[in-house]
Amino acid sequence: MSLFAVESHAQDGPRHAAGRRSVWVSVVVNVALSVAQLLAGMFSGSQGLVADGIHSLSDLLSDFVVLLAGRHSHKAADADHAYGHLRYENAASLALGVLLLAVGAGMLWAAFGKIQAPAAQPVHQLALWVALATLAAKEGLFRYLLAVAHRVRSSLLAANAWHARSDAASSLVVALGIGGNLLGFPLLDPIAALVVGLMVGRMGWRFFWNALNDLMDHAVSAEEAAAIAATLRATPGVLGIHELRTRRMGDMTLVDVHLELDARQSVAAGHRIAVLARQRVMDAHRVLDVMTHVDPVGEEGH
Repeated sequence: MSLFAVESHAQDGPRHAAGRRSVWVSVVVNVALSVAQLLAGMFSGSQGLVADGIHSLSDLLSDFVVLLAGRHSHKAADADHAYGHLRYENAASLALGVLLLAVGAGMLWAAFGKIQAPAAQPVHQLALWVALATLAAKEGLFRYLLAVAHRVRSSLLAANAWHARSDAASSLVVALGIGGNLLGFPLLDPIAALVVGLMVGRMGWRFFWNALNDLMDHAVSAEEAAAIAATLRATPGVLGIHELRTRRMGDMTLVDVHLELDARQSVAAGHRIAVLARQRVMDAHRVLDVMTHVDPVGEEGH
């Protein structure tokens, strides 16, 4: 269950609060890093550090996208959104992907220009210290965000955590590029900026493609579908199932299924079995709702 999702469990409030708190921690860290990297990059003449600063700035924008999505996806269902507002999370992930693709393209454009005309003077040593400090801060932020994401079971927050890990990797590349520049290889700094741009673009494409699939009613994995089917079949009174269909809804899943029940029992008894099967699935899996259709089987059924 996403920390922002509509949920009936009692712990939803603490989960939502923990998620928002972790995002605000990310906001503070990214503000500090963006300012430090951009100022140090311009002062020292390091294109790699400036590119990494822009990357951190894009993280700040993505944090606000996450907060905005969290505010809207947490709303309860209404007349216009009978299934709730969970797909705000999918839309937010799509927006994150587009943002990262745009940032990556801009980095690549700037890096190619610098590679064609590299600076004659080496960068200032300050750039290396800022890059190393950024690397440590980003890795620490990643571990913190991922721990919270696992605790509250939020894929959107986990995506933001891995975004922080990609930033740590990019900061490592930038630090190596700056180090090579200081050792007398001026091309390494813009090459580092080029690598950062490629990493950002790759991450953006992954977010964009996954979110697009979810918005197009992408089914859950075969393993998840098999687990849901097993829970349904284990329900007392269910003789079999068929036409099990699933689709993503934010961090949750919507399920449609045909239940095979004994044709000789009453309608009321069949209804009780269907209700029990639905509740068992919703209790055991990340399922928002289950739409059941009863098919009678046996001597009087088909």
